[in-house]
Amino acid sequence: MASLGGSRRNRQRPHHPQERLVIDQEFPKPRGLTWRHAWLPCAMAVSLALLAGCGRKAPEADAAFPVIASPVQVADGVTADRFPGEVHARYEMPLSFRVGGQLTARYVNPGDAVKKGQPLAQLDPTDASNQLAAAKAVLEAAEHRLVFATQQRDRDEAQARQNLISQLQLEQTQDSYASALAARDQARQQFALAQNQSRYTTLVADHDGAITSRQAEVGQVLAAGQQVFGFAWTGEREVYLDIPESRIDRVVNGQPAKITLPALPGQVFSAHVREIAPAADPQSRTYLVKLTIDQPSGALQLGMTADAALQGTKSSHATIRIPSTALFHQGEHPAVWVVRPDDSTLELRPVTVARYGESDVLIADGLEPGEKVVMHGVHTVSTGEKVQPIAPPHPEDAPQ
Repeated sequence: MASLGGSRRNRQRPHHPQERLVIDQEFPKPRGLTWRHAWLPCAMAVSLALLAGCGRKAPEADAAFPVIASPVQVADGVTADRFPGEVHARYEMPLSFRVGGQLTARYVNPGDAVKKGQPLAQLDPTDASNQLAAAKAVLEAAEHRLVFATQQRDRDEAQARQNLISQLQLEQTQDSYASALAARDQARQQFALAQNQSRYTTLVADHDGAITSRQAEVGQVLAAGQQVFGFAWTGEREVYLDIPESRIDRVVNGQPAKITLPALPGQVFSAHVREIAPAADPQSRTYLVKLTIDQPSGALQLGMTADAALQGTKSSHATIRIPSTALFHQGEHPAVWVVRPDDSTLELRPVTVARYGESDVLIADGLEPGEKVVMHGVHTVSTGEKVQPIAPPHPEDAPQ
């Protein structure tokens, strides 16, 4: 076979020595490998890449990401701050004795309704009775002396007209009469005071109302003015609110309010602000605000919990109310995610907030009625993302 022409390699045209030198300089062979061995891995890599490209499917379009979004609507323009409260009587006060003594009897208990003039408690009346008897005796003696002084004055005046006594004696008689008259008047006042002291040993209701608490027990020695009962008048009812200092500037006297109570579902009571505390509570740093119910009802029981909505003033421009969960902050600026209607992609739009509420936000500028806004999950989406809006699962989560 060698004689018939040799191998294929021997049949190739031999390279010129200068051509071989140039090829070796431009494309050096790896050490220990021939050129055929060096090109073999490259060919295999290209083949694998072509096979992989043939088996790969065409990329699918990005699937829409579901988000909870709803169209926003124009709010009524009236701001309303809501606060929890408690029902109280218009007049609440402690009841106490005007005099001191030992408590011997209690006639009522907390929760009892009482009428004006009804006895509530009794002190030991012994000392007061003795003082009354002494004052009565003093008064009787002063009246007796006044009778004698009056008779003496009448006699001396008659004798003085006949020049039977001197002018000095007449003046002394008139002075004795004046002293007896003053002593009688003083004794009358002391007797009246003793009568009051004796009457004050019985604690009497001065108005129709209800006993709200008890602070004294039978047998206890009380000082004058020491509280025995808590008392609430029948009639007007109020709701007490604790307003934080960050929102007290929006409350003014006479401001209207709507009152609802969990114990009276379906009933709404109108009220107005009657009093605002001039200083905050030192512990809670809140201001006590008292609302007077315009038309009190017997169904309003003391201590009931209430929900008060303080009505503000109507805005001069349209505002949009969204849930607080829909608000996103782009740095320090508020914004919301708006679903573009043409391609259902997201746009982060800056907005101007008119008021922050407990569960909602009033938007003054940046949104138009009917635009769809992402209500939940605002931190899980991005600009330009394609979404599929779905309605809130609960009706109360939809913007009002």
